[in-house]
Amino acid sequence: MTDDAERLVDRLARQGEEALGKFAEELIANPVVNGALTRAFEAREKAVQAQEAAMGALGIPSAADVERVTRRLRSVSQRLEGIEDSLDRLEERLGAATPSAGRDRSVEERLEEIGRDVSAVRQALSPDSEPDPRTQERLTSSAPGSA
Repeated sequence: MTDDAERLVDRLARQGEEALGKFAEELIANPVVNGALTRAFEAREKAVQAQEAAMGALGIPSAADVERVTRRLRSVSQRLEGIEDSLDRLEERLGAATPSAGRDRSVEERLEEIGRDVSAVRQALSPDSEPDPRTQERLTSSAPGSA
């Protein structure tokens, strides 16, 4: 397009926008139109409230209920992903800090050795018999005159 044609199109667009703006302002300023719009919005709001009440009575969630649950679910999902990431990082740190195969075996061997030592000490303290049950132990008295 030429410059003259572009200027003409721009001028027509501007004039059209101005005319629409004036028309909208006049409509809004008109009390009849303004009242009709206000009543229409109020009626719409009442219809939405009635619909939500009816759906609630039937146990059907409204769109707002579904949206709230969806937002909450997204929030919980994001938190869970954060926890999973933290656990992954913790596992990586623990894996880097302890070479598990060699240490697990050495810990098991050490525990078995301690178990053998405890058995040996038990055997050395009472080599012939099992210890008496607590119910059969004798009570000693330190009262004067008892021998």
